[in-house]
Amino acid sequence: MAGHSQFKNIMHRKGAQDAKRGKIFTKIIREITVAVKEGGSDTNSNPRLRSALISARGANMPKDNVDRAIKRGEGNDDSANYSEVRYEGYGPSGTAFIVEALTDNRNRTASEVRAAFNKFNGSLGESNSVSFMFDRVGVVTYPQTSESADAFFEAGIECGADNVESNEHGHEIITTVEMFSVVRDHFIKTFGDPQSAQLAWRPKTSTKVPDDAAETLFKLIDVLEDNDDVQSVFSNYEVSDTIAQKLA
Repeated sequence: MAGHSQFKNIMHRKGAQDAKRGKIFTKIIREITVAVKEGGSDTNSNPRLRSALISARGANMPKDNVDRAIKRGEGNDDSANYSEVRYEGYGPSGTAFIVEALTDNRNRTASEVRAAFNKFNGSLGESNSVSFMFDRVGVVTYPQTSESADAFFEAGIECGADNVESNEHGHEIITTVEMFSVVRDHFIKTFGDPQSAQLAWRPKTSTKVPDDAAETLFKLIDVLEDNDDVQSVFSNYEVSDTIAQKLA
């Protein structure tokens, strides 16, 4: 098991993300609603819903919010009809971006995403313009616990994970899309609920960003993540630890 990880950079930004709890709740509620509409409210037969509920628990979302989102997905509420859209483009210093969204108005979302790229020295590209630079994978993360890195690594071998990486911030497990549910469930059985479990875009290589461009890069990410329609933002950026901590 081997692979490159942006785990450290991502964790440096976690403090900033914790301050956006209301936004995070909105995105998780939307994901739960879509998951239920797509596959029903039974988590045993709906892996997408199960992952969304893990995110809800990881964000400490109140149970009432979760229940309302499930009921909304089960009903015939036209306002809950969202389309999945993926945008691809380039950010500062030639960094590649993939932006996933759930929207009830494609024109509005496309316009807002394009405006964000344009404002921060980037450009929105065509479909598949950068996705070839990423692998589609399953990612399961745990915070640092009393369990050793060896225990996580051994669990990864047992269930067929592609990679397990541990550092002072926690543990990140990478798996293929096909094995995602199996690996996720094995780790839940062994270590309890993870911090997050989702399908993600993992960069094959990273693009180093000069220190003087890092602030613009993070501003672009912040604006994209602040958009209610945007569910996830993936990039192949690499910045120095010092700058990442300073700008977090």
